[in-house]
Amino acid sequence: MHKSILTRAAVLGALTVALGAFGAHAIKSKLTAAHFEVYETAIKYLMIHCLALMGVGIIAWLQPSKWLIYASTSFTVGIIIFSGTLLLLSFFRAAGDFSKNWLGAITPVGGLLLIMGWVLVALAVNKLPISKERSN
Repeated sequence: MHKSILTRAAVLGALTVALGAFGAHAIKSKLTAAHFEVYETAIKYLMIHCLALMGVGIIAWLQPSKWLIYASTSFTVGIIIFSGTLLLLSFFRAAGDFSKNWLGAITPVGGLLLIMGWVLVALAVNKLPISKERSN
């Protein structure tokens, strides 16, 4: 379980760096400042949640939990929907296609899944069997 979570986090982290560089060098000049801000938001949330996914994988390695599996799934799908729709929107806008604005209506679903991921992490941590020696 933890290996797949950690692998997913690492692959998405590498993708984040590649997309960040691509945005800075290839897309920035094709977007307005406001539209590039959307691209940057997608990258920022992608990286933050890759790190969160990495943390979930480490916790799952130390103390396996079904709640951590749920959290990792929620983060992964949330990343794909939230950042994915914003990135696609930016790519279409950079290409001059403004007919895909409906993608913005899907983005909040990804945001809700990211929030759910954090809630599931909280549930998982609350259910961890922590000995009295470690509680200090």
